[in-house]
Amino acid sequence: MIKKILFIIAKMMVVLPDSVFLSLIYRLKTGRVLHLKNPQRMSEKIQHYKAYYRDEKMLPCTDKYLVRDVVKRRLRTDRYLNELYQVCDNAEEINFDKLPSQFVIKTTDGGSGNNIFVCKDKSNIDIPSIIKEVNSWRNKKLYVISREWAYRGAKQSRIVVEKFLEDKSNSDGSINDYKFLCFDGKFRYLWVDTGRYSNFKRGWWDENLKPIKVRDNRPIMDPPIALPENINEMIKLSEKLSSGFPHARIDWYNIGGKIIFGEITFYSWSGYSVFDPDSFDFEMGKYFNINYK
Repeated sequence: MIKKILFIIAKMMVVLPDSVFLSLIYRLKTGRVLHLKNPQRMSEKIQHYKAYYRDEKMLPCTDKYLVRDVVKRRLRTDRYLNELYQVCDNAEEINFDKLPSQFVIKTTDGGSGNNIFVCKDKSNIDIPSIIKEVNSWRNKKLYVISREWAYRGAKQSRIVVEKFLEDKSNSDGSINDYKFLCFDGKFRYLWVDTGRYSNFKRGWWDENLKPIKVRDNRPIMDPPIALPENINEMIKLSEKLSSGFPHARIDWYNIGGKIIFGEITFYSWSGYSVFDPDSFDFEMGKYFNINYK
């Protein structure tokens, strides 16, 4: 309900300049005044990033289909990409007959876990309802409610259908989500989400892979999980994909040692997360260089 209200408010404020719009939403979301002229917090610098940083190389990175070519080009291999079943202009084009029992449908411009349909058993789904729902996602423009510039110039939203991933070593079959925060191509922080289907937890690590006590809007992971043996490979891959950007977050899955690319995003939490301790917001902000060239 809150997201719907914010979307309506955002559409009403579409005529406002980015700086004014972001200041209003930031105050509404965090309860704080946005210092856009001299930002110090990570959350403030993400707003600055949205308002002032422009790089055409960001555009394919935020497209769930085009980013596959970015990954292949930068890593010189496609071994880390999830299996792609279909890519369509609209949901009516999805060939459900050719899909396996399990699959995932996404729009190419979805973000923050939105615009995703997970099918675990094709025999139990209502295909007409799914088609209607998926097509409705294509009418919601992320830029309108977030002013995230990298989505403004995106091509018309398309639909991708990918392999459903699960990790049977986890009790609920969910896959751990590893998110590497990089600044100027250098890894600084890792957060990991676990238990997305049953007992969601989030843990944080610093650049030395030492667990740190940080809480945002998710239950804290205590004790922290053991990181994969090939975590250093994941760090190197993340630094390659984030190179050339002041900030980028690179997401991966790791199933039995197999590394699978998730996404690239430039605006974690859209810059509205509140941290405990509050000092962590400033600590991350120190790495975010906003003296854009």
